[in-house]
Order: sequence, then structure tokens, then C-alpha cells
Amino acid sequence: MEPKFCPLCRSELRARAFDGTVRAACSATDCSFVHWNNPVPVVAGLVRLGERYVLARGARWPAGLFSLLTGFVERGESPAAAIAREVREELGLATQELDFIGHFPLGELNQLLIAYTVHAEGAPVLGTEIAAIEIVSAAELACFDFGPLELTRSIVAQWLERCRAAP
Repeated sequence: MEPKFCPLCRSELRARAFDGTVRAACSATDCSFVHWNNPVPVVAGLVRLGERYVLARGARWPAGLFSLLTGFVERGESPAAAIAREVREELGLATQELDFIGHFPLGELNQLLIAYTVHAEGAPVLGTEIAAIEIVSAAELACFDFGPLELTRSIVAQWLERCRAAP
């Protein structure tokens, strides 16, 4: 949702064209605020424990709906540090290594998802935001039913394709 008022001078924002794109901009002549609507960075981790993979169900999600572990990047934090922190906080696992999968725009939430394979060690202990986990093999992951989570399916498919192409 775009703001209606300027955060600098409180004047009304109006639609104006900037570099061929219409953006909300301050209506005051002495204020130059433009709402660029930059996406929020979010991390996702396909957590690997040995030869198996951890999928998580958020505490507020419907039963049976599992995905990758996700979280927001905090101020001053790198995406790699953010996913390592999320894995520690939500699964109690220590990250040993990260492999970048890719970045994926999630337009409806104005987010940019930065996905990694997270090689972790330990026994999962669920944090407060996780209701349940599924630990699956690579073969099970390849045909896992992610329900309506198309982006999760795309991330996993891209990762599986990269694994198949690797020598």
C-alpha cells in the first residue's frame, strides 16, 4: 500500500512520472520527496541436514502447508547473516555453509527474496514461529506438494535443475 502523505512535510502525495514510471511524490513545491517503493529484502533457506532437507510450516499457516525457512533482513545485516540467524532462531541449527540459489521478486508483497541452500548441523528445535517441520530426501523434495506456494516451487525447481546440471 502506497502512502498518502509525505513523511517529510506531511503534504499530500500525488502521482507524477519519473523516468517513465508513475510514482507517488510530494505535492509541496519546496519538498522533493518521491516514494520509490523499493522492495523489502527477505531471505529464504532450503535447509540441508546431511542428505535430507528441512521444510517448515509457519505457526499461523494452514495444516499441511510447508515451505522454505524465510525471514527479513535486519538493518545492517547481510542476507547471508540473516538466513544463518533465522536458521539458528527458528530451528536451533548451526549454519556450516551457504550456497546462493538466486533472487526472486515477490511483487504482491513488494519483496525481493534472496534464496540460499543452508548446510546446517544439529538437531532441529522449533522456534516460536514454526509449528512443524518435514524432513525429506532430495527425491521427496523434487515432488513435494507446496500447494499454492508457487514461488517456493520455483526456488526448489531452480535449485534441483542446478544440481542436475552440476558435474
